[in-house]
This record gives sequence, C-alpha cells and structure tokens, in this order.
Amino acid sequence: MNMYDKLSRPFDPSQVSWRAQSLKSDGTAAMALCYIDARDVMRRLDEVCGPNGWSDSYTETGKGRLICTIAIKCGDEWISKSDGAGDTDVEGQKGAVSDAFKRAAVKWGVGRYLYDMDAVWAECESYEKNGKKMWKRWTARGAAQLNAAAGNVVAPVLPRGTVTTDERLVSREELTRLQNAADDVGADLQAFCAFMKVQSLKHIPQSRFEEAMNALSKKKKAA
Repeated sequence: MNMYDKLSRPFDPSQVSWRAQSLKSDGTAAMALCYIDARDVMRRLDEVCGPNGWSDSYTETGKGRLICTIAIKCGDEWISKSDGAGDTDVEGQKGAVSDAFKRAAVKWGVGRYLYDMDAVWAECESYEKNGKKMWKRWTARGAAQLNAAAGNVVAPVLPRGTVTTDERLVSREELTRLQNAADDVGADLQAFCAFMKVQSLKHIPQSRFEEAMNALSKKKKAA
C-alpha cells in the first residue's frame, strides 16, 4: 500500500462526527453532514508520514481568507498542497485554522471519501425557538442511522490511469443550497445534472455554483 492509499483509507466510524444542516418542518429528522476532527487528521499524518515527515503553515490573504499548506516529505523531496477557509475574525479564527488544515489534508486524500457521501436524514429531537423548530440532538435511532452510514462508506478506488483534478467542488453548504433550490422547483435531478454535465449535484465545480443556482432560479421563474 503506497503512502496515498494509507492517507486516504476510511476512518473508523467512531471518528466520524455529524452536524445537522437542515431540519424537517415537524422537527423529527435532520439532514446530517459528516466531518472529522482535525486531531484525527494529525494522527493520520503522524502515523503514515511520521511526526517529522510532514509540516503545516498558514498565510492570510488580503481578504481575510486563511490558507493552510501541508508539506509532506516524499523521498528526498518536500511536496506541498494548500487550501483555505473562511475569514479570520476573532470569533472564527480557531475554526478557520481547523477548516483550512482539514481542507489542505483532503488534497492529500485524508478524508476525501467523506465528500462523496450523500446527505443522510436521521431521526432527531428538536425544540421550538421564536416559533421555529431547532435541532436539539440525535435520537438513539438517529445515531444508529448515522453510524451505519459511516460504516458503509468505503474509499473510492480509481482505475489505473485515471486523471484527477484539484478543482474544488461545491462545499457542503453550497450543496445544501443547490438541493433546496432543486426541491423548490421540483427539478429532475438526473436531467439537471446531465445539463450541467456532472454525475451529481455534489460533483458540480465550485466555479460553476452560481451558474447552477441561476439555472434553477430561471426554472422557478418559468414555472
């Protein structure tokens, strides 16, 4: 098993966490999005590359975006890959550091398979605030649904010779917006994805997110 395969292998389901993204109107279930903790990413890098075989560094753009670069020693050469997240205001700085680090690690394959997971609807408890249902916690049945979903995921195996791209796909938040917009207009997702020339909504490049939203908006106006 080469280094990339070791870095990209799935995490134990117990290491996969879930947060509620969208709540059903009756508050009985929520769409859950998965993520892993930055510490687990660090442990994976330590385990595969050795504590002295990788390093991370950070820079901030003029617009406040935090960029993380992860360098890994490959033979006698250090190879770097970068990605960024959010702005770095006081409240969000810690989260931006963690998100940028995890996104840079995805460039090395760490946790990348999680981005191929479909959104999971799981049973939950909710409470009411200002007349609106708010997520409270997963029920025992909901937690079991999520554990099963995490356990059923395997890292994708690419055919030999497959050419991949580092172009970033839509974020989870953007994917949710696309899904909600498609639901609002009753879009035929298979036809829409064929129109966008992608396999599914989650495979839409981030650079084409606005194009996809505009197309769904036009469909809504036409309806």
